[in-house]
Amino acid sequence: MQKPYVLGLDMGGTNSVLGVVDARGHVLGRTSIKTQAYKDINDYVNALYEEAEKIIEPLGGMEMVRGIGAGVPNGNFYTGYIQEAMNLPWQTVPFAKLVSDRFGLPCRITNDANAAAMGEMTYGAAKGMKNFIMITLGTGVGSGIVIDGNVVYGHDGFAGELGHTTAVRGENARPCNCGKKGCLEAYASATGVARTAKEILTSTTKETLLRKLDVDNITSKDVYDAAEQGDEVAKEIFDFTGTILGQQLADFIAFSAPEAIVLFGGLTKSGDWIKRPIEEAMNQNVLPLWKNKVKVLFSDLKEADAAVLGASALAWSE
Repeated sequence: MQKPYVLGLDMGGTNSVLGVVDARGHVLGRTSIKTQAYKDINDYVNALYEEAEKIIEPLGGMEMVRGIGAGVPNGNFYTGYIQEAMNLPWQTVPFAKLVSDRFGLPCRITNDANAAAMGEMTYGAAKGMKNFIMITLGTGVGSGIVIDGNVVYGHDGFAGELGHTTAVRGENARPCNCGKKGCLEAYASATGVARTAKEILTSTTKETLLRKLDVDNITSKDVYDAAEQGDEVAKEIFDFTGTILGQQLADFIAFSAPEAIVLFGGLTKSGDWIKRPIEEAMNQNVLPLWKNKVKVLFSDLKEADAAVLGASALAWSE
């Protein structure tokens, strides 16, 4: 009997979402665990297996599953390893083998942003597109580059680390978890937004609703809520963040001439507060032949579905 389901895993720096997917791309069941709660990779895999059993049992059990696809930070499509992942409790581990051994199923992995790009190309805002760039704006900044309908992996499986291109230079550039200074991730991630808020609150006396909050625990959602209430500092934070991201997108356009930039992740919930400065900065800095030609789109898939569906495509190809 043809096994009718696969499991798709979207591993983020904060949460890991696991879904059961059928051949038509329907997510039939979903569960999640806290990534950071497991300091030992084997404990993480065991917890993942226990959660998987809960969502697959109503569909006939694990014997109905064909395989597992996983989108993970710094996941290497060629080797099956997570390698030197800055935002995870474990730096370098043979993730695909560990999962395959525990589940008794074949497992393939790719970078989490590549998985999101695959899902978006098949089911979402990039459906029908052959040239686009996916940018994931979460705990970090990930990216997946699609050229002529194919995800770009490079010779070693790590192509597309656009979050670690240098966005700000100089002595005052922010340190990034990767060891560099001034990376896009340090400014344009949800974490980067929180860092910008803290810098403004601790270095100025500007009046803002954000001063009512614990400065060390401010989130991008807090900044959004303040902006919605007309808070000028919150708007300034989004303008600053969007401008930096837009400037980098202008450079990214120059090397692959995409039809669109698709933005995915928690920060996109800020809507036009982040999108407007991105588009303005991008079109102010891009070469004239691409000005106002490259679309900036938000993912139109349900939250986490892009990466779960994209990861599941890996399992169908086993």
